[in-house]
Amino acid sequence: MSVTSAESAVDHTDRAEMADPVAVSTVIDLSFEEQFDELYARAYGVGYQLLGRRSESEDVAQETLARAFVHWRKVRGYSEAWVVRVAGNLAIDTWRKTSRISSNATPDTTTPEPNSLRIDLHRALTTLSKRQREVVVLRFYADLSVDQIAERVGAPAGTVKSRLHYALQELNSALAAGRDGGTRR
Repeated sequence: MSVTSAESAVDHTDRAEMADPVAVSTVIDLSFEEQFDELYARAYGVGYQLLGRRSESEDVAQETLARAFVHWRKVRGYSEAWVVRVAGNLAIDTWRKTSRISSNATPDTTTPEPNSLRIDLHRALTTLSKRQREVVVLRFYADLSVDQIAERVGAPAGTVKSRLHYALQELNSALAAGRDGGTRR
């Protein structure tokens, strides 16, 4: 067999493997598996901050990671911000369900209620643009530095600082509007 024939055979095998959906999904799965522990910790932390209960926070984290796995191709580039947002939404949904159920039962005074300010903050985050929300979530929920955020989002540190500045101004306005009964100053 000549060198060109051998190279052609190897090239053909590589193409066949690349066309194999199982091989491609294995690469995606490995990427997900590498980040699983960190993403689970983030989702659990958000759930616990909002709910204050360990078991419900674990459920939120598990559901969040299950959804992340299903949508991994779309979210892997901004997985931390996506996981934090989804975990927050699931925690709020869980809190709503349990508050509806417990409104008919005797109140449980052993577990703390979710902090209403945190829920308001989560709602205010939805008013931000995707880029602003991403830097705020990475900075304050994921506790990353400006340089780490810049690296993750592919923007200069100055741009990240600017986005953070304007996002915090909008959050302050949205939170003030919520306290004033919906009227902005």
